[in-house]
Amino acid sequence: MYDFILTKEEKAFRDEVREFTREKVTPDFLREMDRDEITYPREFVENLAKHNLIGSRFPKEWGGRGMSWVGEIVALEELGCLGIALGCAFSMPSIVGEALDKFGTDEQKEKYLRPMLEGKLVSAEALTEPRGGSDFFGATTKAVLEGDHFILNGQKRFVVGAAEADFFLVYCRTNFDPDAHKYSKISLLIVDKGPGVETEYQYGLMGCRGGGTGRLVFRDVKVPKENLVGELHGGAICFNQMMIPERMTSAAGCLAVWASLDIALRYTNKRAAFGRLIRKFQAVNFMIAESVTQLDAARGICYLAGRAIDNDYPNVRRLVSEAKKFATKAGWDIVNNAMQIMGGIGYTDVYPIERALRDFRLCMIWTGTSEIMSLLIQHEYYDEILNQPYNRREMERDAMNPDAEERCFTDEDMWEVHDRGKAAD
Repeated sequence: MYDFILTKEEKAFRDEVREFTREKVTPDFLREMDRDEITYPREFVENLAKHNLIGSRFPKEWGGRGMSWVGEIVALEELGCLGIALGCAFSMPSIVGEALDKFGTDEQKEKYLRPMLEGKLVSAEALTEPRGGSDFFGATTKAVLEGDHFILNGQKRFVVGAAEADFFLVYCRTNFDPDAHKYSKISLLIVDKGPGVETEYQYGLMGCRGGGTGRLVFRDVKVPKENLVGELHGGAICFNQMMIPERMTSAAGCLAVWASLDIALRYTNKRAAFGRLIRKFQAVNFMIAESVTQLDAARGICYLAGRAIDNDYPNVRRLVSEAKKFATKAGWDIVNNAMQIMGGIGYTDVYPIERALRDFRLCMIWTGTSEIMSLLIQHEYYDEILNQPYNRREMERDAMNPDAEERCFTDEDMWEVHDRGKAAD
């Protein structure tokens, strides 16, 4: 990690997390998780909270440390080398806490946010349904308001911590007007583990094991009206806000691929073939160079996005989507290169490369696939550029020009762009 891009506080936090990662998590614990002998790493979460490492960016009054988003990213770069499942356990309070912090009442923060940051409650989010993944607003899980309670029915899948969480943030349909806009049909509820909340199935995963990922079924669950987060039918606003930590933590966790690259690089300095170290072969060197470049580029976009969030940059959703798309793909490419460099031994469990490869494959799928990120990026960028006065004039001029597709920028166009940029400065 490049210290010059961090504040003194962020570097100190990085060092805390680094010490925790090295001293408080044993190799045996990681092996038990990968064998699915651990249903959920509750002890790990409690230990994080004991060291005040959970939810560092939330206000101190609720148990956080009031730190920056960049601080959370640097923490994930360190802790993520333990595996995606533990990185997710670290990130879940950040994701769930985002909704509680931004939209929750003081009573909800006292009852759920504070004990979650203290490690006394384990949280989970319930978004995806069997009928559709990225089609979030097509949710069929429904909650009908009856007096002072909602009656919740439906199911969610791919819920990390399904069997062990103490409470869930559940997105469900509450507006049944067929003419209502899809963004005004969904609400967000806090649902406590209890009667009617059942974990019907726990998935066997290729990687990211030990997180207790399963399917939840809600059968006539009574949810108090005061457990509504934000406005009734206002779940879309909560969802859009929660996607910032969802995708940012996914991107940041992939920076931990430095550990796989480090193992592969050290291996090249020990393994000999054809009478010399394999680091002397250009084919190996080029894979190292490509991986280092991708890692630094992924760091660049992640820390750029983190600073953008910290500074309330208006186009942060695009940057976060870019970070998620690029860093997850880079992580996958780098761990693939690491295995290729190490050859057959990298495919065994002698080194953790094979576990990392199984873990990293998930990152391009969850919290929105890479294809969904592309849709968001282009949509946000079109909106950003075409709403500028200069580009509206361009569009009007093009509409009158039958040869618009062949038109190139003129010198006058370029000077106008230049002047507009100077004015912005």
